[in-house]
Amino acid sequence: MKKSKYAQWALGCTAIWLASQALAQTTAVAPAVRSAPPMAAQADPHAIRVLLSPELETVLASQMLGRIATLNVGLGTRVAKGRTLLSFDCSEANARLRMAQAEYANAKETQDVKERLRKLDAAGDSEVMLARTQADRARAAIALTEVQMGQCVVKAPFSGHIVKLHVKPAQGVNVGVPLLEMVSDGPLKLRLNVPSRWLHALKNGTTFEVVIDETRKTYPAKVTAINARVDAVAQTIEMEARIDGQHPELLAGMSGVARFPGLQ
Repeated sequence: MKKSKYAQWALGCTAIWLASQALAQTTAVAPAVRSAPPMAAQADPHAIRVLLSPELETVLASQMLGRIATLNVGLGTRVAKGRTLLSFDCSEANARLRMAQAEYANAKETQDVKERLRKLDAAGDSEVMLARTQADRARAAIALTEVQMGQCVVKAPFSGHIVKLHVKPAQGVNVGVPLLEMVSDGPLKLRLNVPSRWLHALKNGTTFEVVIDETRKTYPAKVTAINARVDAVAQTIEMEARIDGQHPELLAGMSGVARFPGLQ
């Protein structure tokens, strides 16, 4: 009886020991599995990151203090060069223009009268000169007001797309406040930094391939510009390139990886 109990106790201890060893092995292996990066995320040591950029991009800012009257575009809207993007409430500027025109008409009439009197020796040269100066000042006031009126309308400086809106209709803005951002149409350019040790093999026209992350497609590209200065700290040099052909699925801001065959 005692031997039977002892045998049961020994078997129980053995089972507990085996279970503890298996648990320890599972615990030791689990962290390594979680921390191991997937194959797709492992970095290629010879890959060069690239960024797609538009040929032209700008932030249009307000040149006057006023209130937005109309906003004619939305996010992503394509606009042609010269199209009116938004306009300000310029009722005050219109009133100033009419006032300046009235003052000029009065000054010009006075000038004409003085010149006729001068021909009759009824007015002196100083009076004619003063009348002419007043007319010139009134004409300059009209020109100044017309320039201010031109700032009431914001037009597209080039053909492209609206990528960001900073204002809304009826919003009041100060001088210098950003109104909207736009990028140009046409082919996109690639921006990338490559190791400076590759300079011996790179020149304008050098071809390579680029894989864009968002489209998961490979495109042929060609170097179009190489910077004239090497980054002494990073030992890299900045370059620009273009993707051959038309690819409407590509958008500014996309990124990817460039690979130069034979360069490491």
